[in-house]
Amino acid sequence: MKPLSISAVMDPMRLRQPFRISGYVFEALPAVVVTLEDGTFTGRGEAGGVYYTGDDTDHMLAEIERCRDGIVTCESREALRTVMPSGGARNAVDAAMWELESFRAGKPVWQLAGLAEPKPLVTTFTLSADDPATILRNLEGYRDAKAIKLKLDGDFAADAERVATVRKARPDVWMMVDANQGYSASGLDALVGVLADHDVSLLEQPLPRGNEADLEGFKSPVPIAADESCLDLSEIPNILGRFQVLNIKLDKCGGLTEALLMEQEARRLGLKVMVGNMAGSSLAAAPGFLLAQRCDIVDLDGPSFLAKDRDIGVSYKDGSIFCPTEVWGATL
Repeated sequence: MKPLSISAVMDPMRLRQPFRISGYVFEALPAVVVTLEDGTFTGRGEAGGVYYTGDDTDHMLAEIERCRDGIVTCESREALRTVMPSGGARNAVDAAMWELESFRAGKPVWQLAGLAEPKPLVTTFTLSADDPATILRNLEGYRDAKAIKLKLDGDFAADAERVATVRKARPDVWMMVDANQGYSASGLDALVGVLADHDVSLLEQPLPRGNEADLEGFKSPVPIAADESCLDLSEIPNILGRFQVLNIKLDKCGGLTEALLMEQEARRLGLKVMVGNMAGSSLAAAPGFLLAQRCDIVDLDGPSFLAKDRDIGVSYKDGSIFCPTEVWGATL
């Protein structure tokens, strides 16, 4: 097989406004865009990396360069999982390989993945961990939302006020919160009590990565989702008996190829499945949207936070996301 050619560039990905979570404030979430060419067809992939593991654009670009020879001679997406470690770099390359394969076959990616033709899906829309006045102002932009994801920052009193603010303003929406590792085991009872009182349906990653054992035997009235606590397929056993939901992010696990394996394994083990994103443009959201067709909970509002998205992008309507095949891969 003739070696592929590969290029990788950084895209600054400026946000429309600063975004606050536990321990961080983001004004941009830079991404790496990979292009693979075989002389006839071209495939693209985008990844933002994983900020809390140091997997930033510099690291991703270095990983792509380190693995360059293995990438350009790689025979399949499955083989790529042995060429590169999980993380953002592999996600971008994996996505580019999917698109390249799609154009070569003349089939959309969803067909190659053995999925039904994608349909619009209800997605969460995310509110950052701001003061109540700012939350209410931002909530105005989500009048059509059917599901809301509220970021917490680990300050219990402030978080309780944030939860009450959203629920009072929108008693109709399905609601989840994301603690982004901001709590300790000693604060969990009080937190889940407030969440249950305000009809919150999911608590994402309350404890720091590495503290999963603190959830052993913890009885929560609100299901708990693992995000930072499960990066890839190999880590799923670590969350059993501690979490009820697995949040799969392609930047964590290294691409759609592994994400589909994770979904299958999570189902086999009795876990519910969520798909999330690390912001990013519609090009990054497109593979996640295909995984979302198999998920219980969808959190793919990343492109809506950008100052500028791709020219052809996802659409948000009536609280749902739809990604046309024109965004990524061949069309029917």
